[in-house]
Amino acid sequence: MLFTQDRTRTRQLFRQAWAKHKEDQTLEPLEKEIVTLLKEHPEYHNLLSGDEDVLDKEFKAEDGRENPFLHLSLHLALREQVGTDRPAGIASLTRSLLLKHGDGHTVEHLMIEKLGLYLWEAQRQERIPDEAAYLNSLHDLL
Repeated sequence: MLFTQDRTRTRQLFRQAWAKHKEDQTLEPLEKEIVTLLKEHPEYHNLLSGDEDVLDKEFKAEDGRENPFLHLSLHLALREQVGTDRPAGIASLTRSLLLKHGDGHTVEHLMIEKLGLYLWEAQRQERIPDEAAYLNSLHDLL
């Protein structure tokens, strides 16, 4: 989806998509997805329209600050997973969670919390992410 591990480039992509949207410019498909997501997160609009220093800003959980770019990227990653049903079964599981909770954005937030933890643990343990363990953790939400 984003195809980069470059933090600055990812942040620029979010900011550029938002700026193009505000200027009513034509958006690329990924930019459209980003803008749709950003419309669901008005708390980030000022951040995306503000000073350039946000590109290098550190957002540390220890400081009680959520990283908005990580949060948004997790949403995009989850939407990609559901759209491609990878890992296999995640699309069906998402539909079940939607039936239980009713609100898609709430369901995504529950799921990205699990996704973030799943990715962090794999990185911390320097191993390939375990899709079965991830899906099992999502089943716990039911």
